[in-house]
Formats: sequence, C-alpha cells, structure tokens
Amino acid sequence: MFKIKVFNNIAPAGLACFPGDAFEVGPEVENPDGIILRSHSLHGFEPPPGLVAIARAGAGVNNIPVADLTPHGIVVFNTPGGNANAVKELVAASLLLGSRDILGGSNYVQGLGEITDKAEFSRRVEGEKKRFAGSEIAGKTLGVVGLGAIGSMVANLALELGMKVAGFDPAISVEAAWRLSSQVQKVDNLDALLRMSDFVTLHVPANEHTRGLINAQSLANVRPGARLLNFARDQVVEVPALIEALDSGKLSGYITDFPVPELLGRKDTVLLPHIGASTREAEENCAVMASTQLIEFLRNGNIENSVNFPRTRMARNGGFRITFSNRNVPAVLNRVLAVLADQQINILDMVNKSQGDAAYNIIDVETQPTEEVIRGIANAEGVIRVRVV
Repeated sequence: MFKIKVFNNIAPAGLACFPGDAFEVGPEVENPDGIILRSHSLHGFEPPPGLVAIARAGAGVNNIPVADLTPHGIVVFNTPGGNANAVKELVAASLLLGSRDILGGSNYVQGLGEITDKAEFSRRVEGEKKRFAGSEIAGKTLGVVGLGAIGSMVANLALELGMKVAGFDPAISVEAAWRLSSQVQKVDNLDALLRMSDFVTLHVPANEHTRGLINAQSLANVRPGARLLNFARDQVVEVPALIEALDSGKLSGYITDFPVPELLGRKDTVLLPHIGASTREAEENCAVMASTQLIEFLRNGNIENSVNFPRTRMARNGGFRITFSNRNVPAVLNRVLAVLADQQINILDMVNKSQGDAAYNIIDVETQPTEEVIRGIANAEGVIRVRVV
C-alpha cells in the first residue's frame, strides 16, 4: 500500500482520486511514499528514505527545495494550467480596475452613508463622478510577458476585449504556441514590448532568469503612463525601482496579487491578497491534477508535469517494470543494460529521457527482476534511485 502525506487543505475532489484499497492518505501518515501539498513550506525538511515524489496543487514550487530533492531522485510535480482560468479572470478584472478608478468611485459612494436626503445624495454622486473617469481598454495595447498556460489565455482574452496584444516569451513551449492566437504580435525582447504597451502583465515563474526582471533598467523603457500588472511572483519586480517609476509618473498604476508593505497606502496601486487561484474550481482542478499525477507515477512510473525530471511515459507492455533516475552523464544507461544482459533478462520495451542534469528511464522486462538485479542497477555509477513498479 502506498502512503501519501497531506499538508494543507487539499480539495476533497483531489483526495478522492486515491483508491482506498491501495493508498493510505492523510496528514498523520508517517514514512510516506508521496506528499501532496499547496503552500506548506518544505525548506529545511528532511525527506524520509522512502519518499519518491511530491505533488504541488498549484503551479509555483517556491515552497519546495527542488534542487535539494533532485539528487535524491525525488520527483516534484506541479499543476500548470490547473488554475489558469481563475488567474485569467482576475487579470481581466484588473485591466478594468487599472483603466478606470472603479475602487475609488465605490469607496466615495460608500462614504456618503450619512446623507439621508435622496436629492442631495444624487447631487453629490453626479457632481463628483468626473473624479473617477478613466479610459476604455479597447484599442489599447497589452504586453504579455510569459506565454505559458496563463499568459496565453490572457492574451487571447484581451483580443476578444478589443485590445491589441504583444507577447514576449523566449522559452515558449510548442503547446503554448498552439494555444496562442495568430493575432498576438510576437516581440523579440522585453524592452521593445515595454515601449509599445499601454498595459503590461507578467506571467513568468520566479527563477534565476526572472528575478528582478522588472527593474530600473527595464522600467526606463516603459511607455509613459503605462500600467503594470504582476500576477507572476513578487520577486519578478524590484520594488525600489517600481516606486521610483510610480513617483515619477513613468508608471501610472500597479496592480498585483503579491502585495508588499512598501506599497501600502498608495492611491496608484491595487494590492490583492494572493487570490488569483482562490476559486473552488481552481482548487479542485489543481488537487485532481496533483493526485492523478502522483498516482500514475507511483503505480506506473510515468512522469507528467515534473519540474525537475523529464516528461516520460510508456504504456504497459506486460512483464515487469523497472524505473530508475540518474545523473545526466554518458554511459549510465549502458551500465544498467549490461546488468540486465548479465542476468539474461529480456527487455520488452524502454524509454530514456533527460532534462538538465537529471535523466529518467522506464524499462519493461520479461521476467521479474531479483534483488540482485535491483542492487546491480542501484550500484551502477550515476544511478540515483531504482524502483520496481
């Protein structure tokens, strides 16, 4: 029986995916084979010997020490696209909040509560509405930085709202490219996109390539009066440079789902409490994706949506299945195949994939591998972890 330790409140629809006859699931589980979580931090966490996989019900994995887990052969999954529609809808709302002072107008009306005379109330409302005038987003240019699951959906929606759309993503995947409308103008660099955009929305992960992506140098290229939306991560924007751009009027507004104390009290910012994925549908989608990916890996060794190991899938071909992860260096697979050949084990099918410094393999064999065979594979130079599934 597989053991799954649960952190955070995972949507019941996700936990219901685990068959009760084959999985023990709960927050009290000890020595787990797998972990499923949302925002719980595993930094400083000492993985138990039997742990082989962690699934995050969400896209970001900042709360998981991925680099520390990879040398142990622990596969880390996320759920890209599971919350994409929820974030897309909040970005759409934020574009409207950024184009017109909707919040200011609402707050003004709420402040008229002491006026009981209807005529005076109407006079005050009509007399002050010009303070909250804005502009329409139709015809304006939206620059989308990052064209993954969320960014591509935002780009397509903006086109439907009558906006012009420019996109920048040097690492766009084939899948994302297929999802993206041909009407989106592809831009080769960030500076060019910033110069042409009335609104700029960020949809990139936080990593060594994107931390501080929006800084004093890049903000110098912003079209005067543009509005910046950050639904990526707080680390993508350098706050001192952002404040300087707002103070100077270079940026006319900033809307983010990642508030920081330095921006509190500013009238040119809208700060949201990280609610982009806070919908019932998004939480269920992510929980179900995380659970099914964990189940498929534990039962069949297949990898889908891992952030540290390559996508690797192979249909069952009968026989017995061996999986192993290894350092992505020459001759490791040859050493493993030599172990199987020495033991006269016939291979039915196999697949080998690599990603960065890591590689992963699935081998279906005709006869059940013995403990001696598994030890031989585990001891092969470069091999990290072996499983029979």
